[in-house]
Amino acid sequence: MDYKIELVAQALYEAEQSASLWDNEPAICKERFRHYAHNAVDLLKEDIGVLLQALEESRSSERQGRLQVARFAAE
Repeated sequence: MDYKIELVAQALYEAEQSASLWDNEPAICKERFRHYAHNAVDLLKEDIGVLLQALEESRSSERQGRLQVARFAAE
């Protein structure tokens, strides 16, 4: 699976479906967001690099935040 499509699909999903988790969604729902992501990537062309970098940085800081919360809870 194309990493950039998956990353954009998850970001679009999270922007619209804040109450649910991507991993818990059925395949048909994920495919719909992958379709949206594919269209977005096609429209952005060269500018997609900027978007992907921002999404990766966001995911990285989100993961770090969750790790810190988990460490704090374990103490």
